[in-house]
Amino acid sequence: MSRFIGILSLDTAFPRIAGDAGNPESYHLPARVSVVAGAGSTEIVRDGRPDSELVSAFRRAAETFVAEGACLVTSTCGFLVTVQADVARDLGVPVLLSGLSLVPLARAATGGAPVGVLTASAAALGPGAIRAAGAEPEDVRIAGLDGDALFASVFLTARAAQRNNFDPSEVEGRVAAAAEALVTRAPEIGLIVLECGNLPPYAEAVRRVTGRPVLSILDGARLLAPA
Repeated sequence: MSRFIGILSLDTAFPRIAGDAGNPESYHLPARVSVVAGAGSTEIVRDGRPDSELVSAFRRAAETFVAEGACLVTSTCGFLVTVQADVARDLGVPVLLSGLSLVPLARAATGGAPVGVLTASAAALGPGAIRAAGAEPEDVRIAGLDGDALFASVFLTARAAQRNNFDPSEVEGRVAAAAEALVTRAPEIGLIVLECGNLPPYAEAVRRVTGRPVLSILDGARLLAPA
């Protein structure tokens, strides 16, 4: 069997553009997507763990990937960090469900400087998710896109209400503005981590406006499953 990366995807309707963690072409190795039915944005982007039935569904999908020859399992949503241990335990291949798991690395790489976290929803990103990533709330400075009407209408609403198209350049402007405001508010940030799997297409824009290195789940995938 040839190596591939298995992507556990939320059940969403919006397009997965180039660079999105749910687009197989975004990865450095062949990749396959498994959509977990019923695991929409409103079910997963929350302060707390998903329902147990959904946790089991993510685990089963990961097991199927491994049986088919996956060398790594990732996901499209950083809020799944709360079930990282459930999915990874005894699976037999590396699992990286969230860019948030890169926060300890980012902090170490910058000599302990606070890490900026750009997230789909600051309101939903509670201390439990940060601790599940191996960090403490005081280690991070958070900015969310949940207050942006365009971003929320595309990515954060229920599946039936999600837009089936959007202008990436317009979203890029909103993401860059949020990142710039974050480092203005917290100039002590040494590095920025993208929680959300929809944000990697805009990583370069974030680097440009903040002057900080940026890490996403795609960078983690390259570390855990080298080409």
